[in-house]
Amino acid sequence: MADAKRLGATTKATSKVPTFGVFATCDPRVDKESRQRAVNIIEMAAQVIANKVRMPDGSPVDVVYSPILVDGEPQADMVARQFRGNGVDALICTPDTWAFPQPSLISLLQRFPDETPINLTCGNSGPKPGVVLTHAAAGAISQYGRLVHINVGTGPDTGMNPQMTESTAEDLVDWCYGAMAKVALKGRRVVILGHDSMGMETALSHIIPTRNILGLEITRLDMKLLADMLNKGAYDQEELEKLRRWLRRYVGNRIEIRDERDEQLFRQSLAMYLIVRDLMADLNAVGGGFMSQLEWGSDLRGLPLPVADVMESLFNSTFDHNGRKAPLPFATEADAQGLLTMLCFTWLSGGNPPLFMDFRKVWEPWEINQLAEKLGMADAEPDALWRERGFVDGDNSGSASFDWAAEPGASIRNIMANVSFPQVEDFYFPGGGNSVNFVSPAGIDGIAGRLAYSAMTNIFSMIWDEATTVSLPEELSEVVCQTTTPTWPHTFVVPKYATMGEYKQFAPANHFHMTWDLKPARLEYWRDMVNVLSVTPWQARPAYIERTDRPMPLLYLINGGETATQLARA
Repeated sequence: MADAKRLGATTKATSKVPTFGVFATCDPRVDKESRQRAVNIIEMAAQVIANKVRMPDGSPVDVVYSPILVDGEPQADMVARQFRGNGVDALICTPDTWAFPQPSLISLLQRFPDETPINLTCGNSGPKPGVVLTHAAAGAISQYGRLVHINVGTGPDTGMNPQMTESTAEDLVDWCYGAMAKVALKGRRVVILGHDSMGMETALSHIIPTRNILGLEITRLDMKLLADMLNKGAYDQEELEKLRRWLRRYVGNRIEIRDERDEQLFRQSLAMYLIVRDLMADLNAVGGGFMSQLEWGSDLRGLPLPVADVMESLFNSTFDHNGRKAPLPFATEADAQGLLTMLCFTWLSGGNPPLFMDFRKVWEPWEINQLAEKLGMADAEPDALWRERGFVDGDNSGSASFDWAAEPGASIRNIMANVSFPQVEDFYFPGGGNSVNFVSPAGIDGIAGRLAYSAMTNIFSMIWDEATTVSLPEELSEVVCQTTTPTWPHTFVVPKYATMGEYKQFAPANHFHMTWDLKPARLEYWRDMVNVLSVTPWQARPAYIERTDRPMPLLYLINGGETATQLARA
C-alpha cells in the first residue's frame, strides 16, 4: 500500500525564484558533431541568461538546461519531466538544426500550461538551419492560438562552440525580463492600507481583474490598524532612533522642525515606515499603497495624523537607514493602478526605482518660452529640449523615490544632499508632518506611463512613451515649481514622441509614473504575456522601431493585428 508523503513544517514563507528551462530540438538524422554543437549552444544560451538576468534585489534567477536533444516524442517527454521536476516556469528553445515541430517542440509544450512563456532563439544559420524549424514551429504554435516569441539573431554558422552576438543576447535577455515579471509576480500580493483612492475611479483596486489578468492578489487592510499600532508604539524604538539619526546626518537642518510638536509628528511618520515595512514583510508583499486622504490626515471630524510622504519615499528608494535595498513600489493615495504600473516597471528594469507623480502642469513650448521671455531669459539655452518640446511638471505630495533627486548611480550621500523635508500645507493636511522636496536632474531616460482598466473589454491597457528629464535655468525652475506646489518633489518630463497637446489630452488618470533605464522591448514582451493592450496614440511614433521594439508575435499578425488579437484573448 502506498504511503502519503508528509511535508516538513516551515517557519517562514518564501517565494519561488523564477526558473528558466533551456533546451533544443534536433534532427535525429544529423551527424554527431552537429548534435554536439547543438548541445553546446544550449549551455551557452543558459549561461547568458544566468549571467545577465537579475531579480529586483539583485539576486539571480534560476536557470536549468537539458543536454537531451528533443528529436521526437520520447525525448520531449524526458525533457518535460526534467523541467517540471525542477519547477521550470519559462521555456527557451535554441534550435540549430531542422526538427519536426509536432513530435519535438509541440509535444514538449503540451506538457506545460498554456500561459507558460516560450521563446525560440536561433542564429540565421545555413548549414543546419535551426531558423527553418523556428519559423515552422512558430507558425504551427501561433496557428492553434498559443503565444510564442521568436528571436532570429546571428551567430557563427560553423564551429563547435559558437557564441551568439551581443544583439542576439540582448534580445533574449529582454524577453527573459518580460517572462520573469510575469511568472514571478503571479500569486504574489500587494497591500493597500485604506479603501478607495480618494474617490478616484481611475485608481480603484480592481480585485478580480487584477487576479485573473495579472495574477496578483490585493490584500486590503484598514488604516485603523496602522493608527492603533502607531498609538501602541508597535515598532522598535531603537530602530526609530537609528532612522532619525541617519536622516539627521544626511539631511540635517533641511528637515523643517519648528517646535517639539513638529519633531513628534516627524518621528511618528518615521515610525509609520517601520510598522508598514514589517506588516508587508509578514505578508510577503511585493508592493503597497496608503490611502491617507481624507480620513487619515485631513478630516477634522476625527484626529488627523501626520502625512506619509517620507514613508512612501523610503519604500520606493533603493536604500534606507540600513543601507542598500530593493525598492518596494508603494503608491500614495492608495492608487492601485499606479502601484501596478510601478511594480511591473521596477521588475522589468531589474530593480530600478519608480517615480510616482501627479500629471500636473503641462508646459507647452509656447507657454514656457513666453515665461522665459517674461523673466528676461529669452536667450537662455536657445537650443534646449524644453524650449522645443515643452514638458510636464510631475509632482506629488508622496511616493517620490529619493533616488530621483540625483543621476542614476549616485551615492546615497549625494542623493540625500539634494533632498529636504519642508512642512506640509496645513490647509490640506491639518494632521501636519513633512513633505519630501527635490528637483530631478536632466538626462534621466526611461519609460513614463500608466495602466488603465476598462470594464467594457475586461482588459488593462498601458498608455506609455519613452521619456527623458530636463532641467531649467535656476530662476525659471523656481518660478515653474512655485506655479504648482513648491514644497513637493518636481521632475520635468519630456516624452519622446508625444506632443504636449497629445500628452495632456490622452492622459488616462491624474497620476503617471516613470522608471529609468526601462527598455520598450521588455515592456512589450511583458504586455504580450499578460495580455495588456498598448496605447501609444502619438502621431510621431512608428508602429515598429527596429532594435527598440520587440518583433510583433506571429499570433498577432495572423489574427487581425495586436489589438484585435488581445481583445479576442481577453
